[in-house]
Amino acid sequence: MLNPSEFRALVSGRRRGLLPVLLRALLRVAEVPYAMVVTARNARYDRGAAAVHRSCVPVVSVGNLTLGGTGKTPMVEHLARWYRDRGVRVGLVSRGYGARGAEANDEALELAEKLPGVPHVQNPDRVAAARTSIDEHGSQVIVLDDGFQHRRLARDLDIVLIDSLEPFGFGHVFPRGTLREPLCGLARADVVALSRADMLAPDERERLRDEVRRYAPEAVWCELAHVPRGLLNADGEEEPLDALADQPLAAFCGIGNPAGFEHTLATCGYNVAAWREFPDHHAFDTHDVDSLEQWATEAGAAAIVCTHKDLVKIGRTRLGELPLWAVTVALEITAGQAELEARLEKFLPAT
Repeated sequence: MLNPSEFRALVSGRRRGLLPVLLRALLRVAEVPYAMVVTARNARYDRGAAAVHRSCVPVVSVGNLTLGGTGKTPMVEHLARWYRDRGVRVGLVSRGYGARGAEANDEALELAEKLPGVPHVQNPDRVAAARTSIDEHGSQVIVLDDGFQHRRLARDLDIVLIDSLEPFGFGHVFPRGTLREPLCGLARADVVALSRADMLAPDERERLRDEVRRYAPEAVWCELAHVPRGLLNADGEEEPLDALADQPLAAFCGIGNPAGFEHTLATCGYNVAAWREFPDHHAFDTHDVDSLEQWATEAGAAAIVCTHKDLVKIGRTRLGELPLWAVTVALEITAGQAELEARLEKFLPAT
């Protein structure tokens, strides 16, 4: 099975040769029925043939058009803080993808550390989850995580993130590309936010904005940067980023788009001596932890770094003799903040 980077190398065309060409042809065949099903499903909602359930409080959805990580969790955190800072009882709702049984999944664990006291209801039935958030937690606004393709629950604001690393899924719907649905789906977006916008030159960002305007001409345009802030371990201890400067590091992640974490490490100027990827939402077990310890030691690493999402699942400050640190990241809105906040203010409860 291909890891996320290998899959992207294949569907992007970076892998050359006869076998990759044949694989892409097979994936193109499989793309057709998948895209047809997604399109037909959207059409049912568009014409009112499928039921949409409206909550009694505003719902702000954060989603994306492609598979993998586009920075949804930092945006969810930002929105929850924005409403909480204004005295609003905000609740988070998500499917809980990757959770085992009744346990919280990795995003929920990460958000719980960052947003203590903010209720997070996880349920594949997000209509029921929204009802629970209101009835049991008194939520006045709901932030729906990964909700763009979940259309049973009506939303009052649809925020769609596109990733500067692969904004349009290599031009194909899964499995030939990484689009969850055809690009025309962007027409439903109220806000389109370009994550990791700092990776692109101004003219490239404008080119992407022009492309988005073709599908969502009325949508607010925002640009986001994910800025490394510091180091955090499982005991909550913090260190500055330069605490690991000039040391050989072993880095790993289990996220949807590992290239985003690689970019973060490069921004920190770290010396990554060894790199390893796991599938998104990977549940690290004892074997994985032992394997990581051996791998990092053999690579001559002085420390191990991962994402906060990975750290909350492992829950250790050290792997063997090596310290384990997560690189914490803060969301900065570098363009379109006033326009976004004007939309968010519409859902502040009347005082």
